Amino acid sequence: MTTTSPNGGPPPARLRGPAADVDASPAGPEVGAFFDLDGTLVAGYTAAAQTRDRLRRRDLRVVEFLTIVQLAVQFRLGRRAFETLIEGSVRTIKGRLERDVDEMGERIFRQSVADLIYPEMRELVRAHQRRGHTVVLSSSALTNQVAPVARYLGIERIVCNRLVADEQGILTGEIEQPVVWGPTKASGVQQFAIDHQVDLRSSYFYADGDEDLSLMCLVGHPRPTNPGPMLTKVAVRRGWPIMRFSSRGSGGPLGVARRLASVSSLGPLAAAALGVGLVRRNKRAGINFLTRFWPGTVLALSGVKLNVTGAEHLTERRPAVFLFNLRNNVDVFLVAALVKDNWTGVATRELQSSRVFGQLGKLIDAAFVDREDSGTAVAAFKSLEAAARKGLSILIAPEGTRLDTGSVGPFKRRAFLIAMATGLPIIPIVIRNSESVAGRSAAKLNPGTVDIAVLPPVSVENWTLRNLRERIGQIRAAYLETLAEWPQAEPDTVIAAGR
Repeated sequence: MTTTSPNGGPPPARLRGPAADVDASPAGPEVGAFFDLDGTLVAGYTAAAQTRDRLRRRDLRVVEFLTIVQLAVQFRLGRRAFETLIEGSVRTIKGRLERDVDEMGERIFRQSVADLIYPEMRELVRAHQRRGHTVVLSSSALTNQVAPVARYLGIERIVCNRLVADEQGILTGEIEQPVVWGPTKASGVQQFAIDHQVDLRSSYFYADGDEDLSLMCLVGHPRPTNPGPMLTKVAVRRGWPIMRFSSRGSGGPLGVARRLASVSSLGPLAAAALGVGLVRRNKRAGINFLTRFWPGTVLALSGVKLNVTGAEHLTERRPAVFLFNLRNNVDVFLVAALVKDNWTGVATRELQSSRVFGQLGKLIDAAFVDREDSGTAVAAFKSLEAAARKGLSILIAPEGTRLDTGSVGPFKRRAFLIAMATGLPIIPIVIRNSESVAGRSAAKLNPGTVDIAVLPPVSVENWTLRNLRERIGQIRAAYLETLAEWPQAEPDTVIAAGR
């Protein structure tokens, strides 16, 4: 995220991240925080995600799709009003149960939209909630697009376009009037402020669209977010702070090029690894070549930097059991880029079927675990114990699953039992903000910087089953303390592959 002053100078001083002025703002429900949806909270358009899903499921007729596209083009050219576009879209779900459309919206949100929420905006929402402000999601999108996002972010109040249903809950193909857009959106927020005793002069509004200019002028703290051309010009003229995010979305042509380059890097490096293994007549030598260079290469090509504190602990005791907190799919990739070689780990049984990562997992002798089958877990962890006795380090997330939280979930015992069975030290790796470069289920990386702290090795020499729970609690407490009070030492910035 970049925050610029309107005159092109340096950004204003911040307490921490994009929530700086909110942290220092007056508390109380009389302060409103109004958030637009598409392009502001979410990279892209939620309506586009729903259209793509319906096309894949053949739930949208070709003639309906072409009509929507035609209306959208005419709207962009200024030949159609927004009301015509959204009413045309709503007619395609006429006659359906409102309940079914809401369930469809929730499913599409989980599958396609959740990972598009800007982490910077999510932190802003949380900051306003901490201050006790009246947080509102105000959008021209439909309820089935807006409500899942609001629930996910804990936003209780919504101003948006609402579908009309009859007494049986069947959609009529109409929208409640007036259609929420531009001036009517501004008047809707004004009425909301009157009804809920919100002082607009003390309130914030975050939006990207030029059509939201009238509402920007109503609040005391306008915050253009990824603004359009006209909104940008007005913001510069009036001195409004502008925020632009690049942590989600395609990233444009450069983002596409980065992803192609990072994906393409596997082939040459795998071929080189095969050559190393053949020359040295040692499979592990080839694997080590690949694990040393490929993760770092992907991160570098994707524009991802790692600010690592305590990097010296990575090689202080090897082999070791490396623990890391798990938030998304790329966390293990970040840890692999640090540990580099002579390691194996744990992967889900679902990943085993992946043509790329399934084969890589088998190559490094990863243990594939079915969370629903405790028998496979027992067998898998026995294989990890055998690998550890051969001199391999173990990469494992003690929480056992990805957690959508800024804290730390409960730790499972398996990782610690492996350390006790093999006598390997435990090295905790604390990841602070990997959501800044990837969503929870995302397979692609966005440019950004991830903060990582490597804590000193912990010996398990005096651990017993009797004191195991206490020992696990101590290590989990170290994670919580590190996240609450991040180390102030100068970090080592890891950028290039193989460093």
